[in-house]
Amino acid sequence: MSKKYFGTDGIRGKVGQYPITPDFMLKLGWAAGKVFAREGSSKILIGKDTRISGYMFESALEAGLSAAGVDVLLTGPMPTPAIAYLARTFQADAGIVISASHNAFGDNGIKFFSAQGTKLPDEVEHAIEAQMDMAMTTVDSSALGKAKRIDDAPGRYIEFCKASVPTGFSLRGMKIVLDCANGATYHVSPAVFMELGAEVIEIASSPNGVNINEKCGATDTARLQTVVVAEQADLGIALDGDGDRVIMVDHLGEQVDGDELLMIIANHLKEKGELPGGVVGTLMSNFGMEQACKRLNIPFVRANVGDRYVMEQLSDRDWYIGGEGSGHVICKHLTTTGDGTIAALQVLVAMSEARVSLAQIKKVMTKMPQKMINIKMTKKVDLNKSEAVQKLVQEAEQILGDSGRVLLRPSGTEPLVRVMVEGENPEQVLEICKELAKNVETALELLVC
Repeated sequence: MSKKYFGTDGIRGKVGQYPITPDFMLKLGWAAGKVFAREGSSKILIGKDTRISGYMFESALEAGLSAAGVDVLLTGPMPTPAIAYLARTFQADAGIVISASHNAFGDNGIKFFSAQGTKLPDEVEHAIEAQMDMAMTTVDSSALGKAKRIDDAPGRYIEFCKASVPTGFSLRGMKIVLDCANGATYHVSPAVFMELGAEVIEIASSPNGVNINEKCGATDTARLQTVVVAEQADLGIALDGDGDRVIMVDHLGEQVDGDELLMIIANHLKEKGELPGGVVGTLMSNFGMEQACKRLNIPFVRANVGDRYVMEQLSDRDWYIGGEGSGHVICKHLTTTGDGTIAALQVLVAMSEARVSLAQIKKVMTKMPQKMINIKMTKKVDLNKSEAVQKLVQEAEQILGDSGRVLLRPSGTEPLVRVMVEGENPEQVLEICKELAKNVETALELLVC
């Protein structure tokens, strides 16, 4: 198996465990620098979220890049999508984000962007991996890379987000509760909505290095839902630690997830005649999205789980809109990666032009009841090659007919098989899921014996 130190979705790990260590970051910075170094000036942009280990890793990456003769541009805490944008703006050879996204503060990781703000080509990733196996050497002192801090990075990104909405668009008269997850958006996203005229009530916008994603943000909206109702706000917006996810809350305190936000944006573009192609969801996208797209005559395809696979489908098909229920919403016509702030703005534009509330506009899609049960695996098994398992799935699908679906998916990170059932009747969904999970578990036990 080939080594994989990083990638489009980044490397993740506990601080102090291989490979997420200062030594590793130093070597990775040097290896990337050697690959990106070219005649004349070479420069790489580095951003990070607010977790405390980011300072340590930033210094290590900076030292490694400098040793390879590459100049470094430091933005300090900035959202992941901001680095994708700023890498293009500053014509950097690449952008690096130090972040573990929605994970707890004890984790950290790294993600690369190309000079175009997109994922690195496979050949570049492979070249960096190969360089990691080489002995680290330092360029001559006169050729060492220099570091410079970009003080106006937040302002540049704020203006970029504001430019994603139509000229003259205003949020004046709207009260918004904004949850920044004590993460990288804390000093930029509030300004975006305030400068567009909204009254903004901030929560989880005081990072201290260890409170990122702690009972807040897109992965835990309980506090946001409470505050929205208590403040009688029009809606709430929850971003995650690095700002590439968004979940919203309507004025009733009900959560509006990534699938629903995706459909709001797609339908709005469709009504304006500005939606080329259709929508890319994932294997986990709610069946209600598929039904809504069919009703609205919008093509719909499912990608593998992960925003990198959604982006691949969008690029291959030259479509605009895709995402995941977790809140990764990609507006490819506006930016090169998932951006929670920009996605939220597109929902607000749709609401404004339709003159309806979030609670009303989300009705473009009716979410289907869903039940998922995880089954532990002691040994990896190819589910597609098991006739017994496939027969069980087919039997469940026959019961649901056209009003539901069944999905068996091995977890990409844990020794689990996820058994998911969706349908119109929640009691029936629960019953089928339980029975299917029990039968699949028995079948898997027989396969590994």
